[in-house]
Order: sequence, then structure tokens, then C-alpha cells
Amino acid sequence: MAIEVGDKAPDFELKDNHGATVRLSDFRGEKAVVLLFYPFAFTGVCTGELCELRDQLPRFQNDDVQLLAVSNDSVPTLRVFGEQEGLEYPLLSDFWPHGETSRAYGVFDEDKGCAVRGTCIIDKDGVVRWTVVNGLPDARDLNEYIKALDSL
Repeated sequence: MAIEVGDKAPDFELKDNHGATVRLSDFRGEKAVVLLFYPFAFTGVCTGELCELRDQLPRFQNDDVQLLAVSNDSVPTLRVFGEQEGLEYPLLSDFWPHGETSRAYGVFDEDKGCAVRGTCIIDKDGVVRWTVVNGLPDARDLNEYIKALDSL
């Protein structure tokens, strides 16, 4: 079951595409977080979504907001993907234990072995303020993120 608006966002500790440890709790009291789960690096819809975020990055990563993108890919895969696409925000690996964070947010597809397209906007207090879950083939509308961030 997907996490809901008003829920306390589960904390996590994941490695980013450069091997650095990132914890959701590191942003508590400092920044809102756009937490985006995507199925796989190097796939068409995922690449399109992440590049659209790259192209509008100041809206999603600034003094008040941090963008964190999570997939079940390994750190080396995410490093190459980030370099190839010029992604300058953290790509987090939920590779091992496989899908643990995706499961905590209710967006792990057990049959496919990957996260579906789930997104949460988490306020500075660690509370989920907006969420959407799309199926694997369905791209998300970034304008909805912008509206949700503007309402914080």
C-alpha cells in the first residue's frame, strides 16, 4: 500500500550514484524533499522524466527543496546513467537489500522486481504533503509537482 498524505515519511539510508550515503533525515528541518521512485535507468520513459527534471532543476533543487531520485539499480549503473544524461542531482540506489525503501513507500512491484513511478513531496518536518503513483509505462506530469511545491 502506497504511503499517504499526512503520513510521516519513512527514513532511509541509501548510496547515491557517487557512493555517498544519503538519509532522508539529513534534510529534516532544512529542506522539503521531492522523492521520486522510477523503475530503471536507461529506459525510455525514465530517461525522459529524469531529463525533464534536469532541464527544470532549479524548480526542484534549491535552497528550500531537494530532489532525490530512487531506483533499484546498482550504484555503478546509476553513476554511468547520471554521467551520460548530465543529471546533477542524487540518484539513489535501492539495490540491496533489494527494494527495501521502495517497499517502505509502497511502490515496489514484486512481480517486476522494481519500483513503479511513485513520487512524494515531503515537508521540512518529514511529513508527506503530496503523492502520486503511476504504473510502469505512465510518465508523470512535472507541472503537478510544481503546484504541490508551491502550496507548501
